[in-house]
Amino acid sequence: MFDSDSSSKPTKAKLPKTVMMMVEKGNIVMAITTLAADENISMDAAKSRIDAYELALKSQQQQKLNSIANKQGIPSQAFSFDREQAEDDTERLIKNKVKSTPSEQSFQTLKDGLDNQLNNLGYKKPLLPYWGKRLLIIAIVMAGLFWIMWRVFG
Repeated sequence: MFDSDSSSKPTKAKLPKTVMMMVEKGNIVMAITTLAADENISMDAAKSRIDAYELALKSQQQQKLNSIANKQGIPSQAFSFDREQAEDDTERLIKNKVKSTPSEQSFQTLKDGLDNQLNNLGYKKPLLPYWGKRLLIIAIVMAGLFWIMWRVFG
């Protein structure tokens, strides 16, 4: 049924596109059986090749995530594929600080990353924000109209 002598045929280093798509979507069992049937290899050999591809895919995704986070100024400790490690970090208490929820911590991390990025670009915050300027203009126009009405009808 399957060729147990792996030295008779050279094994392909790259997986077929259909098998890659199955692995990326999480259909590992279907990918193993398809690869074993297509290339006429044993299930163990197909599983080992798929595991190697899956490990390479995860490490590539982690590298992309790290590079994006570094570009945005987010520390690499803010995210993790290992959920147990992240839960242990949230349980630690810091002296003289209030314990915040994970969503507040992630927002603070995002805010710190944005502030770091703006500082790197040399952006300085305006003295009066845009909405403040708009309210000031509306107040000046209303005061001017009030003064005109007072002078005309007063």
